Amino acid sequence: MYDKDNIIKDKTYKFAIRIINLFKYLCYEKNENVLSKRILRCGTSVGANIEEAVGAISKKDFLNKVYIAHKEARETSYWIRLLTDTKYLDKKSSDSLLFDCDEIIKITGKIISTAKKNS
Repeated sequence: MYDKDNIIKDKTYKFAIRIINLFKYLCYEKNENVLSKRILRCGTSVGANIEEAVGAISKKDFLNKVYIAHKEARETSYWIRLLTDTKYLDKKSSDSLLFDCDEIIKITGKIISTAKKNS
């Protein structure tokens, strides 16, 4: 279940669901098993690291987990673009996933900069 009161938790959880569905599509419809595992790993890691950040034991721990989520989102964006340019993913699906991913990158980036200013 997602947490609709925490925007980044909600967005990353819903994004992970989309990534899992993309993984299934790539495996079963496109018979692609290498790139699909890469995007599954980083795309679901984003929300997992946000979840860890929420339970962080210190501000440093919090910042580290959000930074990891930010990097994983950037990596996910890379794989989405690569899957699109190699014709495994259509432009409409790609644009939608990239929009969500870019939102997450912007939000995590803002969280990082705000947390650093308040340190």
